[in-house]
Amino acid sequence: MFKKILIANRGEIACRVIKTARRMGISTVAVYSDADRDALHVEMADEAVHIGSAAASESYLVADKIIAACKATGAEAVHPGYGFLSERASFCAELEKQGIVFIGPKPKAIMAMGDKIESKKFANAAGVSTVPGHLGVIEDAAHAELIAGGIGYPVMIKASAGGGGKGMRIAWNPAEVRDGFDRASSEAKSSFGDDRVFIEKFVVEPRHIEIQVLADAHGNVVYLGERECSIQRRNQKVAEEAPSPFLDEATRKAMGEQSVALARAVDYQSAGTVEFIVDRDRNFYFLEMNTRLQVEHPVTELVTGIDLVEQMIRVAAGEHLPFTQADIRLDGWAIESRLYAEDPYRNFLPSIGRLTRYRPPAEGRTGNVVVRNDTGVFEGAEISMYYDPMIAKLCTWAPTRLEAIEAMGQALDGFVVDGIQHNVPFLAALMKHPRWREGRLSTGFIAEEYPDGFAPMKPDRAEEAVLAAIALSASLIETTRRERFADRLRAASGALHEDWVVKLGGNYVAARLLDGLVTIPFDMDMAIEGENKSVVTDWRPGDPVWSGKVGGRDVIAQIRPVLNGLRIDWQGLSVTTKVFSPRHAELDRLMPVKLPPDTSKFLLCPMPGLVVVIAVAEGQEVKAGETLAVVEAMKMENVLRAERDLVISKINAAPGESLAVDAVIMEFA
Repeated sequence: MFKKILIANRGEIACRVIKTARRMGISTVAVYSDADRDALHVEMADEAVHIGSAAASESYLVADKIIAACKATGAEAVHPGYGFLSERASFCAELEKQGIVFIGPKPKAIMAMGDKIESKKFANAAGVSTVPGHLGVIEDAAHAELIAGGIGYPVMIKASAGGGGKGMRIAWNPAEVRDGFDRASSEAKSSFGDDRVFIEKFVVEPRHIEIQVLADAHGNVVYLGERECSIQRRNQKVAEEAPSPFLDEATRKAMGEQSVALARAVDYQSAGTVEFIVDRDRNFYFLEMNTRLQVEHPVTELVTGIDLVEQMIRVAAGEHLPFTQADIRLDGWAIESRLYAEDPYRNFLPSIGRLTRYRPPAEGRTGNVVVRNDTGVFEGAEISMYYDPMIAKLCTWAPTRLEAIEAMGQALDGFVVDGIQHNVPFLAALMKHPRWREGRLSTGFIAEEYPDGFAPMKPDRAEEAVLAAIALSASLIETTRRERFADRLRAASGALHEDWVVKLGGNYVAARLLDGLVTIPFDMDMAIEGENKSVVTDWRPGDPVWSGKVGGRDVIAQIRPVLNGLRIDWQGLSVTTKVFSPRHAELDRLMPVKLPPDTSKFLLCPMPGLVVVIAVAEGQEVKAGETLAVVEAMKMENVLRAERDLVISKINAAPGESLAVDAVIMEFA
């Protein structure tokens, strides 16, 4: 077994590999760029080597620097994680040449499967069912339009060397093919250094289901069940689960055996994933094989009990797999939510900045529920514009799917992240979405269920009662703490009020206390709009998480102070609350509402990012839908289009400039 390995990656995956290596008694070496000097993976590793500036192309993507770090530290092997150099055959070959073990497949398998175009050709030759498409070189946008017309719309334009949703576009007509080809090629070149793209038929109402395979150097290959990865946004996975609620045992077996056959055909060694697109009739088509560890591997580990990173290390060290296909059992259900630094209320645009507060839920087993959080950040860390916006991968396991979903909802409600925008509200809302809970999924789920984007949800009557109870309990606890004792509270106010009004956003909810004394810990009966509810909590002022029972129901919510009130975040709801006496509520209703400023004559930068393209000129007349500018953030290009016909009066930014959120890019006449 190896004594020391180097992790050629960063963030949560580097931390995750370090944890397993540490448990196996293996020393670890981290590498880091200027932007990651104080990163968590650097702190966790036994040694760390600086490899260059913040840009990945000058640090994590430079193979020579990784190899030099191995030689300087005496690392015997390299775990590449995912992304960066994980699927670069030349890197693997050079490591072998230098006598350093690559913890992953051999160059032959990477070359055969790592390139999407070549992998489809190989799969076709091996008799694997594939999606109809054009696998040859596409010369330009006009050639792409011609090919798409022959395949039939809609089509998917994909980067050959792509991954993680980068360099992907769906086109429904010739105009979208031309634009999609340009954008996909540009993203592919900036992210992977390879601008080749291919086009294939886009399957309507598809499900994205992938099979985890594991193989050693002695001819043993097994599949470890499937993962459902259909909840995607911009072709980037958002939530995954294992197993899939859609597959029957016959389909699972067929997909697994086909995946094993493909792995054997390329003499695959290590962990790998065969991805399929599955239609409504459970017909499945090969998409690609990822010759690396997948982001969503924890859900497979939770339902199989197998540490994939450990097995990758053992296979690389020449060991046999310690189990056969007959030994593999899927136990229970696991859900993974990817927490991203992005604003769900602004079309999920990236967000960067410092994590002023970062407090994930406690990991471990409680009863029949397991919580796991794979992360690479900490409170005070900075989310950089240079890398992927992932903050953490929160996973829950339970005996059944609905129990795992309920556990995930509770864990998300207690996951505190401040300082940046993040997608926890969306993920929490997803956990209670009827279609998600019923397992009626497709890769178009988010676009179909949120066609106008994700907006702050309004609570229903039952939810209003819970929010009002939380707000009133918090207000009474704060007042009691401030006055120290209930007797002093009565002395100051004459009597403890029985009647209150809780303002939830723009709604006013009547509340009445049914007990005469506020206790800490709080235990009181109250009536919300005439419905009796007992409220129990040990919340203290300043705690970001309120946990307790409302009407006998377990509730976890987040509380943040705002002017004269509190903001409560719970199950995807985010509501500003204020607690009034009845008279104060009457007066509050008379207060004028402040309207937001009119920004219709400005194009504002929707997120911190780099201006890539200014597509118009001053004085130009622009039609609705035309491109105004392209802004890049976290390796993704965001096209900003005109929402109406207009005339450009002034351009305030130029290509190459870094802009803050809401910076004025241009003005309209």
